[in-house]
Amino acid sequence: MPTSPRFATDAFRTLAIMGMSKNTGKTVSLNHLLAHAAQDGVSVGVTSIGRDGEERDQVFFVPKPPVLVWSGTLVATARATLARAKVRCEFIDDTGIASAMGEIVIVKTLEHGEMEIAGASRGSDQCQVIARLQRCGATQVLLDGALGRSQHASPAIADAVILATGAALGGGVADVLRKTRERLAILGIAAVDASTKALVAPLFAQGGVALWDDAGKLLFQEPIATLNAGAVLLQHCEAELGTIALSGAVGRLLWQALMTLAARHPCLTVVVADGTRLFVENSDLLAFEQLGGRLLAWQAIKVAGITLNPYSPMGGSFAADEFLAAARLAFAGYVVRDVMLEPVIAGPDPQSIGQVAMDAGLSPA
Repeated sequence: MPTSPRFATDAFRTLAIMGMSKNTGKTVSLNHLLAHAAQDGVSVGVTSIGRDGEERDQVFFVPKPPVLVWSGTLVATARATLARAKVRCEFIDDTGIASAMGEIVIVKTLEHGEMEIAGASRGSDQCQVIARLQRCGATQVLLDGALGRSQHASPAIADAVILATGAALGGGVADVLRKTRERLAILGIAAVDASTKALVAPLFAQGGVALWDDAGKLLFQEPIATLNAGAVLLQHCEAELGTIALSGAVGRLLWQALMTLAARHPCLTVVVADGTRLFVENSDLLAFEQLGGRLLAWQAIKVAGITLNPYSPMGGSFAADEFLAAARLAFAGYVVRDVMLEPVIAGPDPQSIGQVAMDAGLSPA
């Protein structure tokens, strides 16, 4: 097995870890990044958009590997989690941001060990937490994700994302690779060109929905919610539409309206904030393109790498070496790694980040 290239994460001040589903190796990927930050002497901060490090998965109730922090790690987490921390911590700062588990506070860990992390759930709160961690000394902030939520991977929050995928998606290796490729296609929507960016910039400064005709004349702009904006867009069906900009989420009903407009206006350009705002399938994007439509992102998402988990707690696990080889062929433009196949970095105790999970009979999650 050739040595895996390290993720080129040094250039990113904020890095999000996003799982394709539960049990795809997100926590182990986070532990890997925390370990290498400690090894490299990087002052790292960590928080979560949901909850991580608990003993059992809160959806499937299967055992989970712990989050392993290192001495000097800055952690933004809810107060209630501190009582369960298995490391000594020093209080650094409060944030004034409330959560279901108490106020989000910032602590510095004083030793290597296990910790549960529960952070802010709203994107605006996450930005405040990141800024606070940076002011407290973190030169890099790691953002852990949550099931069904991807806003932490938005370029408005994170500089780049690491995508965790694996056998837990279901099906064979080919099925997992296909599903992963489809997610990458949504996340990887191309950024706007210079002329389109200049046209739509006022909308993304204000938020909402805007439409222009094919000559660039503004037809409509209002700071309305995007999810229910389909009816508004269809009112302009008879106009010579050229560009539509949407700052918020794009769900099924809005997408149907966009498809109707694209069928009527084959050169229609639609600009969304980024790929995390799309709640449709890759097949929908392909159908839109087949109608002649062009889909662009106000800000493109940078994928720093892909991690693999060949094990599924529901059955249907893969041979790790074969899965890694197939994924590297399928995603030749990305750094692809299975961190459990690599030498681990031991902490002060004799156990390593990978061995903790293996000894306990846990699945990487």
